[in-house]
Amino acid sequence: MDIEVVRKAPLFSGLDDEATAALLDLMKQSTLHRGSVLFHEGDSGSELYVIVAGKLKLGRSAPDGRENLLSVIGPGEMFGELSLFDPGPRTATVTAISEVTLLGLSNDNLHTWLSGRPDAALNLLQALAARLRRTNDTVGDLVFSDVPGRVAKALLDLATRFGRPAADGVLVAHELTQEELAQLVGASRETVNKALADFAARGWLRLEARAVVLLDMERMSSRAR
Repeated sequence: MDIEVVRKAPLFSGLDDEATAALLDLMKQSTLHRGSVLFHEGDSGSELYVIVAGKLKLGRSAPDGRENLLSVIGPGEMFGELSLFDPGPRTATVTAISEVTLLGLSNDNLHTWLSGRPDAALNLLQALAARLRRTNDTVGDLVFSDVPGRVAKALLDLATRFGRPAADGVLVAHELTQEELAQLVGASRETVNKALADFAARGWLRLEARAVVLLDMERMSSRAR
C-alpha cells in the first residue's frame, strides 16, 4: 500500500505518525474489478472509503432511467463521508471504472478514533464543505456554461487530478466511455462528441481510447471560462 497516496485524503491531513497508524489499523482493505458496483444509490451504509489505487465513478439515476455522472475520483480521494454525519440511504451509485483498491472505515470505528482528535473532525467538515462547493460550481456550470465550455472544464479538472506528462502535452487517462463523459457534463453524447471533434480540429487535444492528450492547455482553459 502506498501510504503517501493515502495521506492525501482529507481525513489524514496533518496527522502525525501515531494517529495515522491508529487509523490505518481500523480500516479494512478491499478490491474492486472494473465494472463492479461498491454500493447502489438508496442502499443503507455507514462506511467511509479512501481510494488507494484506481478510479471510481459516482452516478445517480432519474426515475425515467436516465443517468447522471456526478464525478470521477481516484487515488487519495475520499467518499461516503456523508453517511458518518447523516446515516441515511446512499446518495449515489459507486462503480469501478478500473481495478480499484480501497480502504473502508466504519462509522463506529471512526467515532472511536475521533475521540480526542478534534483536528481530524475538522478535516472531515472541511471535506464536506469542499464537496458542497464543487456541487454549487457544477450547478452554476449547467446554468451558465455551454456544452463545449463544460467539456473543456471537465477535461481540465480530470487533467489536474489524473493527468501525466506526454511527449506533446498532458495525457488524461479518464477511463470513461463517450456516454459516461457526456453524463459527466450533463449533455448528449452527440453534442459532446461534436465539441471534442472541434477541439481536436483546432489542435487543442488529441483523442485516444478512454483518454485524451491535451495539447493546448491555455486555449482549453480559456474555453472553459
